[in-house]
Amino acid sequence: MLEINVSGQARTDLGKKAAKAIRKEGLVPCNVYGIKKGENGLPVAESIVCPFTELRKAIYTPNVYVVNLSVDGVEKKAVIKELQFHPVTDALLHVDFLEITAEKPVTVGIPVKLTGLAAGVRNGGRLALSIRQIKVTAPYTVIPEILEVDVTALELGKSIKVGELQFEGLEFATSKDVVVCSVQMTRQARAAALASK
Repeated sequence: MLEINVSGQARTDLGKKAAKAIRKEGLVPCNVYGIKKGENGLPVAESIVCPFTELRKAIYTPNVYVVNLSVDGVEKKAVIKELQFHPVTDALLHVDFLEITAEKPVTVGIPVKLTGLAAGVRNGGRLALSIRQIKVTAPYTVIPEILEVDVTALELGKSIKVGELQFEGLEFATSKDVVVCSVQMTRQARAAALASK
């Protein structure tokens, strides 16, 4: 997986008013859900602030990053768990990070890239990508930047489902029945097929 560096500072002022003031300074309120568990068995959240200028590189992109988070000099590795945007202005309001380790599996959505020229496209069909990301579960060290799906053998009217794919060391969190891509018949191809009958 790609990596990106983000610096942060511990946040003591909590609440809406404090969050508003933080955002005016070009910072974004964040939570880091750590490896430590609380009394209720849930991960303990650490409140921090990060500069928007550093976060935007990891957010406004199709890529999925391992975030090298430096909070007051303490280094952690994390992935972005959840983002909150303003419903009207689309401004970034809040980020939840999930701390990760090399051993512990994590679930993230990885971008799909189709490779090869589908047989069905050569016969006049149109290749359609149905999902842009597939969720996988694995230790972050084995998760690739992209999932390459070879469509060379894909015939007209056929599709590839998540359940048909295999990547070493990865477990799919996306349902096996979800269609990744398909070759659809175009009007032209349909007309040609009828004419040849």
